[in-house]
Amino acid sequence: MINYKHLALSAKAVVIFKNVLKDKCISSLIKLIECDGTDKEMFISLYSDFVSALYEKSDDLCEYINLLLQNDENIYVKESAKGDPSPFMQNAVENELNLFEKLSQISCEDVKAICNTDIYLPQWKNSDLSIKDEYIKKISSIKTTGYGIYANHHMFLYKDEKIIPVKFPDPQRLSQMSGYELERQKVIDNTMALVQGKPCNNVLLYGDAGSGKSSTIKAIVNEFWQQGLRLIEIKKNQLYSLPDVIEQLADNPLKFIIFIDDLSFSTNDNDFGALKAILEGGVSGKTENIAIYATSNRRNLVKENFNDRNGDDIHLQDTIQEVMSLSARFGLKVTFSKPNKDLYLSIVENLAMQYNICMDKNELDLSAEAFAIRNGGRSPRTAKQFIEYLASKSE
Repeated sequence: MINYKHLALSAKAVVIFKNVLKDKCISSLIKLIECDGTDKEMFISLYSDFVSALYEKSDDLCEYINLLLQNDENIYVKESAKGDPSPFMQNAVENELNLFEKLSQISCEDVKAICNTDIYLPQWKNSDLSIKDEYIKKISSIKTTGYGIYANHHMFLYKDEKIIPVKFPDPQRLSQMSGYELERQKVIDNTMALVQGKPCNNVLLYGDAGSGKSSTIKAIVNEFWQQGLRLIEIKKNQLYSLPDVIEQLADNPLKFIIFIDDLSFSTNDNDFGALKAILEGGVSGKTENIAIYATSNRRNLVKENFNDRNGDDIHLQDTIQEVMSLSARFGLKVTFSKPNKDLYLSIVENLAMQYNICMDKNELDLSAEAFAIRNGGRSPRTAKQFIEYLASKSE
């Protein structure tokens, strides 16, 4: 016979997984097993509340509790990521996992035995799963799997001063990209150094629009996220928040690319100084698990005009150096130039194979060139748009 009163009382002593107890389903389960069944109306109401909360996410209690524990961002997870937690914390976790193991195996038949009623009560499943073993396995691989939101997603946005996951990230893969192999390899090598905990550079990918700068970064993250790599995209007007973002990520065991797309500044832009301070490694400089990757159509990042070079600044050379200094803070600069005809057509032909486009090579090349003329010139983006146009026609 299960001692429900003892289980419910033990739950009140939980420390590490306290947030799990606040979950609607789990709190309803605790209230249910505290009920002695003498008040049938209350028992049925509590039973209904619990099953309703469970059905919102699953019909398997064991799997549900396992998922809650796996995703819980608690002090033990954070201490495990930094090193070995204290023996006291280790003991607390072990005892609490034993408790949740018992809760996860409470069956509907067990609970129905509390109260003798002929009212229909819906059922749930209990998987044959050791949530304790699963949790220990997760902790042992935490440096690549991460915890909290970083365990279930690999691309993120910074919005309303919060890091939020991208539910449907760009699925671009390196195997789908052709051309620019030398340029792309430089970024891959730098990223692998970051993933392996070796010294790496901040990276500036600059060049013509549509040449695959942003796609390269996203494809690299898609390729290596299972090795502990994550991406957080920050807009230019959010650069003032960079120190806060870096502070949030500093103790995380994963590796992060902070991605700034289409970066450029005017000469009197306040955001210029915010990024420069981070790249220079000031008091709030980046940590070893973070690299900043930016894309731009401008090598020097700052929009200049002739006035800037012939203006009335007494120390004109200092002003020019200030304008050019930001790009120099990126240790690795990779140029993505507009493709020549041969490279453009090679990209078109490679994409045609991926999309199963069957067309005579000469006809394909002529059509691709005509499409580029009508759509602003040759680029990998134009090549993809052309192939997607052909694919839509063939459907």
